Order: sequence, then C-alpha cells, then structure tokens
Amino acid sequence: MEEIFRKFAHATAEAVGHAATFFIAIVIVAVWGITGPIFHFSDTWQLVINTGTTIVTFLMVFVIQNTQNRDAHAIHLKLDELIRANTHARNGLLALESMNDDQLRELQDEFERLRNHVHGVRSNSARAQSRRAQS
Repeated sequence: MEEIFRKFAHATAEAVGHAATFFIAIVIVAVWGITGPIFHFSDTWQLVINTGTTIVTFLMVFVIQNTQNRDAHAIHLKLDELIRANTHARNGLLALESMNDDQLRELQDEFERLRNHVHGVRSNSARAQSRRAQS
C-alpha cells in the first residue's frame, strides 16, 4: 500500500508542478466564472467550485506532505554521507533531525559563537592590516 501511495504521490506532484496544470486550473476557474450568468450565480453554481477546490486542496495536502517528507529524508541522508566522508567534520552532526529542540538550540548557539569568533578574528586582522598599510 505504501509503495502504491509513494508512486501516486510522486506522479501527482510531478503533474501538478507543471505550468500546464496551472493553466488548466485557470481555465477551469474561468469557465466556472463565465457560466455564472447562465446559472444565475446560484448557490449550486457556487457550491460546485467550493466543493471542487476543497476536495482538491484536502487531497493535495497529503500528496505535498509525502513528497516533502521524502525529499527532506533524502537530503538528510546525502548530508549525513558528506559529513561521514569528511575527516574534519564532526560525526556528532549526523542525524541532527533526531535531536530535540534544546539540543538544536545549543548547537545553533555554538555555531553562532564560532561565527562571531571568526568574524571578530577577521575584523581584528583587517584592522591590523589597515594600520600596517597606513604606517
């Protein structure tokens, strides 16, 4: 069942991601709008577009979420492989997506301290070079 849904979700995401699908949707809405006077802008006429768009939106949420989950998982695996293959990288950064929010915040703070330290070193180095050039 999962494999069938995966294939369906992938095919659907590919299909709805094309410009032609967007223009088909515009045509459908335009035809609906043009038929308004024919149906005297009745409640049934309005219900057709409301029901149609609601159903499509509801189903697309699941398709989009499945596609995003798969893409994110694939990216995490690729990044994990790059981290693992780099001898200078910390293997502790593998599978960060499994860390809780507090652990991620601590890591973010650490990277910000490193960035600020490097930025501070560069700024000090640039000032020193500027002073040497002026003398």
